[in-house]
Amino acid sequence: MKSGSIEFNGRTIACLIRKQSDTGASLEVASPLGIPAQFTLLIGADRLRHGCTVIWRTERLIGVKFH
Repeated sequence: MKSGSIEFNGRTIACLIRKQSDTGASLEVASPLGIPAQFTLLIGADRLRHGCTVIWRTERLIGVKFH
């Protein structure tokens, strides 16, 4: 697991990256409420930024595909 940040509209929400591939990831968050369908994912350890689109949500997880 890696730590990450979800960025949108000047806001930042911390997340844990549970699984990651070349095309997407599953992210654990305290609550998915208020997180939009598209945002930027920052992965600090890898110094990467990915534009993301949400493809599924559960109570604490968000599945995204990278642009």
